[in-house]
Amino acid sequence: MSERVRNGAYDDWLDAIGDDEGYYVECENGHGWLPPRRVCPDCGSRELSEEPLPEAGEVATHSTVHVPTPQFEDDAPYVIAVAHFGPASITGMVRGADPEDVEIGTVVGVEVGERATTGDRAVVFRPR
Repeated sequence: MSERVRNGAYDDWLDAIGDDEGYYVECENGHGWLPPRRVCPDCGSRELSEEPLPEAGEVATHSTVHVPTPQFEDDAPYVIAVAHFGPASITGMVRGADPEDVEIGTVVGVEVGERATTGDRAVVFRPR
């Protein structure tokens, strides 16, 4: 039996979300990013700091997946959304709402859940 290998900074970030200590990385010019990185892709600044992730974000775009790849077949149908949490954008699955009830502007919180198909951890949004 093989043991799951950690995915460095991504797993550290999921751990922080699970501990209600979510964060994003911000440069001195106010550009916010996830996943964490060493250089701001907007302005090239290397002066980055971890900032607390806002408790709620807003769905900016979404799509309902009815025919997934085999690795996500037990999760379907599911909604994938990009939500803005302050200056940072996060991609995750929306749970706790019917797919037709998810709209642009829906206010969501972020947590860590599991994929039904693989049991892998995943970013999950829940309407607030």
